[in-house]
Amino acid sequence: MSDLEVPLRPKRKKVWVDYFVKFRWILVIFVVLPISFCLYFFTYLGDVRSAWKSYKKRQKEHDENVEKVVKRLKQRNPAKDGLVCTARKPWIAVGMRNVDYKRARHFEVDLSAFRNILDIDQEKMIAKVEPLVNMGQISRATVPLNLSLAVVAELDDLTVGGLINGYGIEGSSHLYGLFSDTVVAYEVVLADGQVVRATKDNEYSDLFYAIPWSQGTIGLLVAAEIKLIPIKEYMKVTYKPFRGTLREIGQAYMDSLAPRDGDQDNPEKVPDFVETMIYTPSEAVVMTGRYASKVEAKRKGNVINQIGWWFKPWFYQHASTALKKGEFVEYIPTRDYYHRHTRSLYWEGKLILPFADQWWFRFLFGWMMPPKVSLLKATQGEAIRNYYHEMHVIQDMLVPLYKVPDALEWAHRELEVYPVWLCPHRLFKLPVKTMIYPEPGFELHRRQGDTHYAQMYTDVGLYYAPGPILRGEIFDGAEAVRRMEKWLLENHGFQALYAVSELNEKDFWRMFDAEHYEQCRKKYGAVGTFMTVYYKSKKGRKTEKEVKEAEQAHLETTYAELEQPN
Repeated sequence: MSDLEVPLRPKRKKVWVDYFVKFRWILVIFVVLPISFCLYFFTYLGDVRSAWKSYKKRQKEHDENVEKVVKRLKQRNPAKDGLVCTARKPWIAVGMRNVDYKRARHFEVDLSAFRNILDIDQEKMIAKVEPLVNMGQISRATVPLNLSLAVVAELDDLTVGGLINGYGIEGSSHLYGLFSDTVVAYEVVLADGQVVRATKDNEYSDLFYAIPWSQGTIGLLVAAEIKLIPIKEYMKVTYKPFRGTLREIGQAYMDSLAPRDGDQDNPEKVPDFVETMIYTPSEAVVMTGRYASKVEAKRKGNVINQIGWWFKPWFYQHASTALKKGEFVEYIPTRDYYHRHTRSLYWEGKLILPFADQWWFRFLFGWMMPPKVSLLKATQGEAIRNYYHEMHVIQDMLVPLYKVPDALEWAHRELEVYPVWLCPHRLFKLPVKTMIYPEPGFELHRRQGDTHYAQMYTDVGLYYAPGPILRGEIFDGAEAVRRMEKWLLENHGFQALYAVSELNEKDFWRMFDAEHYEQCRKKYGAVGTFMTVYYKSKKGRKTEKEVKEAEQAHLETTYAELEQPN
């Protein structure tokens, strides 16, 4: 069998869940879509109402809400109450893993009021926002000012808190890093009710570096100050088709963002936005974007494509037309470009509603898209959840740029998930070793895309039903994820924590570094108050024994063995 040949698998016998999933579109069209649209609309009205308030009014309400959180935390009795977590319902989270830790005994703190943009400071180029502000909300406020967050995650519903405490990336991350790298200050409520502001150079600098990827297990994030950048009205997007092997596709993608001469900080050589979509093992479209003014976009002969209209073709399908007609260039309104994958949920919309990409559906019902992920999760029971975990892949493999070709070949052999999304991001060399960190000594090699201060990584996004499932063959989803995690461990890669994880605790802390995280948990009183990030990420229901051990933890950790010498 050749390196890229996929294994032969026996056929799988269908069960009742297969038929429910196949016809789930009926529930989505008549229930989920209308409710989703209403929720989007009322949320929009709330955002408008908030924007009408003065800065002082919004800040006053914020301070009052913070006081409520402090008061609630002080009501907790460690002897009888469970570990602290938010009161947000498990199905509301956009992430695909089951929020099983909320099924165990826990002490809830309500953060639902923290959904306002507190300030947009055009002089300091800082946006101060609360954690439940989402990407659609912030881009509506900033883009008309020709300003934007440096990293705007593509899906409207993704929140600031989720992108900081978890994982956030965009096509501009090859310049600015992950979403959390663009934050300049955090406002956090600690376990004892103390409210602190952490920056990289104040007395809470250790906390500042510990917050990203911590999943809210060190303190409760109540506000963030985030870097703004100047932008222009349009994005000039170039679509380049590429045909070849997966290794050749990987190299073409690398060349689109990383000059081979190592001049990585030269804006003339490095575009503002980069992404690649691989449609088959031999076909891909490499896309680059540069900000452009309205004057440039409207020059005679230039094509403007307002992809934000509900009846427009889904972006990933529109991009694929380059494979037929060849390279082309067009200008997209900047905000439309930021949220280009929202309406189709990348390409997951095709599985949820198989005909939603057809012209007649887009024209008649496209204005209701997308269905809210939270509602999709709310309308599925335990059997459906487990079915998706076994028969579906939603994973992000974060790998060093130079290992992208290897990752693509591995993903093809083991998963056969297409399309594949490639998006680069810098992983900065920081003063402390955080949960995710570059390869030791990367700066000595100066591989393509690297600088002396950051190693270039790539998100290999795998979101769809695997090839064996589409062919009706047996496929063990849990085992496939375990093999993926093993590959990541062997190649200094990381797994996005919103996804389903099969890692045991020892391997979890082999993938992510625990030292600084745990030091901050002890220093700021989180141990025995907030659950650990592994506890939150662990798949499956928590047993009563696990709950008690987590609640009684003070100094010892179950992964201490990792620090012991051999």
